Amino acid sequence: MSITEYFELVITDYTLRTITLGTAVLGAICGMLGSFAVLRKQSLLGDAISHAALPGIAIAFLITGAKDSNVLMLGALVSGLIGTFWIRGITSKTHLKSDTALGLILSLFFGFGMLLLTFIQKQPNANQAGLDKYLFGQAATLVEKDVTIMVFVTGICLIVLLLFWKEFKILLFDADYTKTLGFNTKFIDILITFFIVLAIVLGLQTVGVVLMSALLLAPAAAARQWTNSLKVMIILAAIFGAFSGVLGTAISASDNNLSTGPVIVLVAGVFVLFSFIFSPERGILFREIRFRKNRNDLQLKKTLQFMYGIAKTHENISHPHAIRILNNFQGFTKGSLRTMEEKEWIQLKGQEWSLTPVGFEEAKNLFNQQKND
Repeated sequence: MSITEYFELVITDYTLRTITLGTAVLGAICGMLGSFAVLRKQSLLGDAISHAALPGIAIAFLITGAKDSNVLMLGALVSGLIGTFWIRGITSKTHLKSDTALGLILSLFFGFGMLLLTFIQKQPNANQAGLDKYLFGQAATLVEKDVTIMVFVTGICLIVLLLFWKEFKILLFDADYTKTLGFNTKFIDILITFFIVLAIVLGLQTVGVVLMSALLLAPAAAARQWTNSLKVMIILAAIFGAFSGVLGTAISASDNNLSTGPVIVLVAGVFVLFSFIFSPERGILFREIRFRKNRNDLQLKKTLQFMYGIAKTHENISHPHAIRILNNFQGFTKGSLRTMEEKEWIQLKGQEWSLTPVGFEEAKNLFNQQKND
């Protein structure tokens, strides 16, 4: 099935429509909440939380003996929240930094989760089959109930963002100033963290423990390249995340051997790469163009200053002696001369050139400006 055929079937096929809508909503909510993780410099938090959720899934299955997705996600949520508060406790009660705490919780919880999965797989019970899908995700298992929960959580997230928009914005950029205004920064911080954990837990079934942090961060990282506005960044991140989910699902559906979760993450990575290269303000391409332009402008001004230094010692700036001195100067390029001629700063007569009165005045103004600075 080609990608074109996939989009034609989305409208009529229940399964494809459910999966596509689910991945789109998941990408959108991850993009929105990932923006806060990126701006708060907590990029590793998503990775730690997603790995910390694994033992919760295993314990929920051991307690209930059923693979009900809601029960397993509840276990993942509890485990993820425990891991998050352990991270906060380590950083606040000890001298360890946040990256150390994140690494510890990530490895300990994930190791414990893998141990539990190994134990479950050795049990004489066929019902345990399929729990490993939470490692790398399996979007094909999404049903309408799962999508409904995603939409519901996204709606709540939007409402909370609107209600606490001012507090979130101030806390992101100046936590100390937020305290002086009388806001409860601890509550706001916990609220943001809770929704990040919730978004990660929702995505485990689709993308998996290993790749979930990439879906959380990639759309936000791409959006950050295009704007300095928090509102615009969140909107762009949601759009990038949604498109990553839809396009990744379409590409994986066009080939039966491709797993949906990794493809979604790769598509999100393409958005990041494109943004890193082509964004107007921070993109590598436009930054290189600006660098070259600034370098050429500097070279042009240095050449003009040199001409001024020679020409101002001669009463006649077109005197042959002055022209010979200027023509012996090697600190210019043909491009600089061509630009200066277009600006009517110099005159070219055959292979010889000299300053014009306009060029002399421009160089004089430049010299006086630098002298004043």
